[in-house]
Amino acid sequence: MNLITPLLQETKFASASVRRLSAEQKTALLQRLADLVFEQTPMILVENQKDLDAMPDGDPKKDRLLLNEKRIADLADSLRVVAQLPDPSGTVLLERTIEQGLQLRKLAVPLGVVGVIYESRPNVTLDVAALCLRSGNACVLKGGKEAHHSNQALVRLIHQALAEFGVPEAAVALMPPDRAVVNELLTATRYIDIIIPRGSDALIQYVRQHSLVPTIETGAGVCHTYVERTADLAQARDIVVNAKVSRPSVCNSLDCVLVDQAVVDDFLPMLVEDFIKWNVEVFADEEAFRVLASVDFPALNRAELSDFGREFLDYKCAIKVVSGLEEALSHIQAYSSRHSEAVVSRDLAVIDRFLNEVDAAAVYANASTRFTDGGVFGLGAEIGISTQKLHARGPFALEKLVTEKWVVVGNGQVRW
Repeated sequence: MNLITPLLQETKFASASVRRLSAEQKTALLQRLADLVFEQTPMILVENQKDLDAMPDGDPKKDRLLLNEKRIADLADSLRVVAQLPDPSGTVLLERTIEQGLQLRKLAVPLGVVGVIYESRPNVTLDVAALCLRSGNACVLKGGKEAHHSNQALVRLIHQALAEFGVPEAAVALMPPDRAVVNELLTATRYIDIIIPRGSDALIQYVRQHSLVPTIETGAGVCHTYVERTADLAQARDIVVNAKVSRPSVCNSLDCVLVDQAVVDDFLPMLVEDFIKWNVEVFADEEAFRVLASVDFPALNRAELSDFGREFLDYKCAIKVVSGLEEALSHIQAYSSRHSEAVVSRDLAVIDRFLNEVDAAAVYANASTRFTDGGVFGLGAEIGISTQKLHARGPFALEKLVTEKWVVVGNGQVRW
């Protein structure tokens, strides 16, 4: 049974209306949407509270779901930033006249209809809609049931803005929260041009394995920080603590600390005060367990093999002691999800090797992995962090929501 095919047909038809908008109209539309979001903060908070009430307090996804006045104001500001970004569609990428007298132009053009499947993050609803509209695309949104009231509220505001600019509401379509519609989305090759999953590794792998529509993976973040023997240990402590506790439920948060054997006895005790303050639970290998047990760290577990390569999304992390750079690189190669990886060191040769050899979308020297974000990188909002290598890698933002079209103008030329 086709539950959503009529909705997808309407979105495909509406995509032409989005393409016809001028860059100036798209800017004005997003500015209007930003005003609506800010003005309707009380309504959004009421609807978001309905979702929050249905989620257990201990669920680490609750922070992702939460909207408050500051976060809503930030969402409105993000819409205004996207509104001012250069429109990537219509850009002339190449122009030449070939020997036969044909005039060639290669243009950046919208992808068409972008489908996004995501979980428990209502901010994604606005981010995706803004990026798609700014780049001339329509979009199909499949949020999780845990954020359905919030998503409905935000899409109502998007539809209001679209209507004021003469664009059919179907240009931004929110699918029912039922899981049954996912498989229909993944096989809707006539109506959806690209699918982007954003959420748990299980969701991403399911979409990857079952989608007939081309897919961009926004991968899970299994992020490491390697504290090398020459590191400024006070700086390393601040970086590790920030990467772990500032917002542990997001994909750029720290999951595993690699500590050089030469500094383990000095460094690990430096984490204790902050880790206790933030109730961080540690899964330590034998050497790290020895050091932390000697200073009576309370939330200490012996790490199992499965704790390495694990995305915690919570106040938890693994710690492994390594003999040096070679072992650190080998461990990251084996367990990284290729999202964000960091080294803390004062040895320029070590930094150079790490930055050049680690295979990840973002690599850091002497900074927290928490900076991997489209807004922070100056790209406006993002749909997610792509960990694959085709078409887009890193923050999947406005610049990647286009493809190419060759325009050929002749004067009667034929080829035999």
